[in-house]
Amino acid sequence: MESGVLWRQVVTEVHEAEYADVQLSHMYADAGAMQLCRWPKQFDVIVTDNLFGDLLSDAAAMLTGSLGMLPSASLGAPMANGRPKALYEPVHGSAPDIAGQGKANPIACILSFAMALRYSFDQGDEATRLEQAVETVLADGLRTADLLGEEGATPVSTAEMGDAIVTALDASL
Repeated sequence: MESGVLWRQVVTEVHEAEYADVQLSHMYADAGAMQLCRWPKQFDVIVTDNLFGDLLSDAAAMLTGSLGMLPSASLGAPMANGRPKALYEPVHGSAPDIAGQGKANPIACILSFAMALRYSFDQGDEATRLEQAVETVLADGLRTADLLGEEGATPVSTAEMGDAIVTALDASL
C-alpha cells in the first residue's frame, strides 16, 4: 500500500532520532503474521497502524487459544506526574455480540487491569499477584467457552471465571 511507504519513512526517522538504541526491522504485514505464528518470541514489540495491528493481534490471539486471553495497552508520553497517558483494554474490545450472555472470557480485561497496575500505578507486585491468580485458575482447568478444546467439556460463565480468579487472588495473601 502507498501508505506503507510513508509509514516506513516516518518510523525510520523517529527511530533514528529518538530510539537508535532499539533494534528496528521492517516487515510486510503478511510476513509478520507468518513469523508471529512460526516464532512469536522473536518479537518484543510490534509497531503498526490500526488496520494491520487488528489483523496481527487476531492472529496472535490464537497462539494463546483465544482472543479473550489478550490484554492491551496504548501508552503515550508521560504526563506531569510521570505516569503515561494510557488506555488499557482487552484486544477484542467490548464483545457487544455476546454482552449479557455470560459467555465472555474476562481474562483479557483482568490482565489489562494488571497492566494498568504495573504501568500507570507503579503497583507491579499487585499486577504479578493478579497474573498469577489467572495462571492458577487456568492450571486448575477452568475454561470459558472460547477456550474449550474437547467435546463434552462444560464451560464456566464469565462470572464464574471472575469469581475463581478473585478466590485465587485472595488465597495468595
